[in-house]
Amino acid sequence: MESTGLVIDTGIFIEYLRKPEKSKTILASLPNDASLFVSAVTVYELMMGATNDQKKKDVEILLEGVSVLPFDEEVSVKAAEIYHSLRRRNLMIEFRDIFIAATAIIFQLPIKTLNKDHFQRIEALELA
Repeated sequence: MESTGLVIDTGIFIEYLRKPEKSKTILASLPNDASLFVSAVTVYELMMGATNDQKKKDVEILLEGVSVLPFDEEVSVKAAEIYHSLRRRNLMIEFRDIFIAATAIIFQLPIKTLNKDHFQRIEALELA
């Protein structure tokens, strides 16, 4: 399933939504021609935080032009492998981060994140 582009972690979008100066965000600094992807889990996380109609609209606008990668059986199996690896090494991270990382690995895409400390624990995951 090889592709080109970047998987954008939830925190990158949250930074953009919260910062008044959008031009100083990581999202704004990405090349205009970059192909951006998100895990379906990221859509869930963003919509979970959209506590009113305006915030929901902001998320919908933000995700325009971003391709959503599915959390399917193949990604689920990879997520379980990551979980067991992290648990064996006593390096557990948030389940949703495991799901997002598994998505990036299956689709052979690097991930752009503000949470490098957690994501670098995952073998085979390329950080952008």
